Amino acid sequence: MEVIGGAALGALVVLLGLAGWRRAVRRRDESLGSPDDLATYATLHTASLAAPALRAGLDTDGAARALPYLRALLGDAPAALTDGAGVVASSGDVDAETATPLVEAVLAEGRTQASDRVVVAPLAVEDRVVGTLVVRTDHPSAGLVRATTEVARWVSSQLELGELAASRTALMEAELRALRAQISPHFIYNSLGAIASYVRTDPERARSLLLEFADFTRYSFRRHGDFTTLAEELLSIERYLVLEKARFGDRLRVTSSVAPEVLHVTLPFLAVQPLVENAVRHGIEPKDGPGHITVVARDAGATCVIEIEDDGVGSDPDVVREALAGRASSGSIGLANVDERLRAVYGDDHGIVVETAPGLGTKVSLRVPKFNPRDLP
Repeated sequence: MEVIGGAALGALVVLLGLAGWRRAVRRRDESLGSPDDLATYATLHTASLAAPALRAGLDTDGAARALPYLRALLGDAPAALTDGAGVVASSGDVDAETATPLVEAVLAEGRTQASDRVVVAPLAVEDRVVGTLVVRTDHPSAGLVRATTEVARWVSSQLELGELAASRTALMEAELRALRAQISPHFIYNSLGAIASYVRTDPERARSLLLEFADFTRYSFRRHGDFTTLAEELLSIERYLVLEKARFGDRLRVTSSVAPEVLHVTLPFLAVQPLVENAVRHGIEPKDGPGHITVVARDAGATCVIEIEDDGVGSDPDVVREALAGRASSGSIGLANVDERLRAVYGDDHGIVVETAPGLGTKVSLRVPKFNPRDLP
């Protein structure tokens, strides 16, 4: 998150610097504000229109959509965007043959180059030159060279933000696949064992449990979407607990308290179920005698608070810290995985909170904003 914030701040500084150049070449009606105010607003507004296309990457479609706004930032000078292979998009009268030697030099050296016809500035992502911004001019000037360089720096920041977002998405998908692989062997083995134990003595219950098992696994291994609703996640948890009660019998008691107004809240897929499974496996299963798990979801203004508490064997807080850091070998299911995915979606202040001590059970809490995380930039 800090990297993304730094790139965004750098982009803003670039745009404000560019606004200064535009003030020198354009006049505005002072009745709507000072020329400085209007130039700054126009620059930021134009840049905001170009940003979504650039964050999709330096491809033909995104470059074509962004280029008119980049030209506006450069005083409507003809311009083109290139990648390592050639021109990706062009707008206006840009002489590709004249620009080619400079483009090759910029790609090789990573510095802005200018001639009496064109200015070419590098587009870089994490110190890799991935393309260029080409601007044609009949009147080259130091101001245009600087403006082209600044716009190219801003374009680079948007490309970098796009790559970071794509990397974050890929990381979350990889973590989700790892979580599925980690959960499934243990749960499938125990569930099928419990179902098998009823096949002869209570065939109807075996059939019912098998249907619950099918519905649970269908949800857990679905391929569509990185998010789900709390209602869907709780329904999956209910199916999971039905199967675990078949195995534990009277040893496992469950209490749920869910506020109806939070059922629609959207949250990362499999953000709660692993925490409930953790409570069963590492809290109740090792305990002598019966155990109790409480699942609470309550409205807390702008957020939904979810709490999973058990009165099991508890854990050493240092072991939990190691688990959250991904360094523990305790087999704790998904603790670090869920924590990382929550932080990736909502920010570092939305990780899970664990309260535990040996012999005193465990309580895991998380806060989910009541807006849709798919609307995040």
